[in-house]
Amino acid sequence: MMKRDYEFAKTVRDLKVYQAGFSSAMDIFKLSEKFPKEEKYSLTDQIRRSSRSVCSNLAEGWHKRRYLAAFIHKLTDSVQEASETQTWLEFSLACGYIDKVIFDQHFEHYEHIIAQLLTMQRKAKSFCTNS
Repeated sequence: MMKRDYEFAKTVRDLKVYQAGFSSAMDIFKLSEKFPKEEKYSLTDQIRRSSRSVCSNLAEGWHKRRYLAAFIHKLTDSVQEASETQTWLEFSLACGYIDKVIFDQHFEHYEHIIAQLLTMQRKAKSFCTNS
């Protein structure tokens, strides 16, 4: 029987979903550097914040694995932040700050991250230290 990704994870940084979220957040940071200055306190800050929050909520949840409900709550927050990032990507496309190819690429990355987080939610008990 093959071991699952999370069975090898000693820290949250070992999780593939964390790695994907971190990489995507860094891509969003680089992408948003090209946004107009007038977007600094709105779109730029918002998309950076939400993209980074995917990992920060996952990290918080990882350290709350002793409590199933708290762990699931933080995973839910992570999913919400990934979804919010997708919305900001849509605004970026609509405003002409990114093209459709870049939008599709990043949107799909977040779809994959969301799917991984939802799988973790469904299997939350197997991640928790009390089970």
